[in-house]
Amino acid sequence: MTADLPQPFDVKLMNATATALFTVMGVMLVAALAWWAVRHPLFAISGISVQGEVAHNSAVTLRANVAPRLAGNFFTVDLIKAREAFEAVPWVRQATVRREFPNRLRVLLQEHRAAAFWGAETESRMVNNFGEVFDANVGDVDQEELPRLSGPDDQAGQVLAMYYAIKPIFEPLDLAVERLALTPRGSWQVALDTGAVIELGRGTTQEVTARTQQFAQTLTQVTSRYGRRPDALVSADLRHGDGYAVKLRGVVTTSADVKK
Repeated sequence: MTADLPQPFDVKLMNATATALFTVMGVMLVAALAWWAVRHPLFAISGISVQGEVAHNSAVTLRANVAPRLAGNFFTVDLIKAREAFEAVPWVRQATVRREFPNRLRVLLQEHRAAAFWGAETESRMVNNFGEVFDANVGDVDQEELPRLSGPDDQAGQVLAMYYAIKPIFEPLDLAVERLALTPRGSWQVALDTGAVIELGRGTTQEVTARTQQFAQTLTQVTSRYGRRPDALVSADLRHGDGYAVKLRGVVTTSADVKK
């Protein structure tokens, strides 16, 4: 049996050189194809398909506003920057951008769903149903249906949750919450559609709603003593440990220790 003889050095060198040449040629071919693809007009972005919620924006307007901000073609366009461009459009909460071969982009949009106005009366910001604050044109919504909430921006979700917790408490009295504020000191204040202002005090959602529930359940009893209805309420202070203070139109009184 004959043992395999080692290849001569010159043969090894030729093989290595050939391999290197083929590798270089392959890389150059790939680079040439990539360069051709980048430069070829076939792959220039020619259309943007918009899907999803566009109640406050039309697909045509979206494309017209965003297209000039897109650079590159199908292969080189920056999808992150494209997403940011769509999310910079008013009312757009979230955008997902994907390539669609050979020269289109497909965008799935989610718009903000306004839950309330946010901040001072002069502000145009809103809070969505996720408790996120966003800028919007307030003329795009029915201002009579939404309350105005305020507080630290990073606690907008908590303020919205408190609004949803106390809103149904006043409904049996035919009273509606128009404004809810969380003060810098952590105290809650409510303004009703009748103009009444109620100091709810501090505490967790459970503590504040329990205090508000007791107040609402006894308000009719208190107002009837003076020949009034709940809508005669001018102000109330629930920060007392053993009861609450109320002011009625034409009557000023203090009810300390009103029970259900």
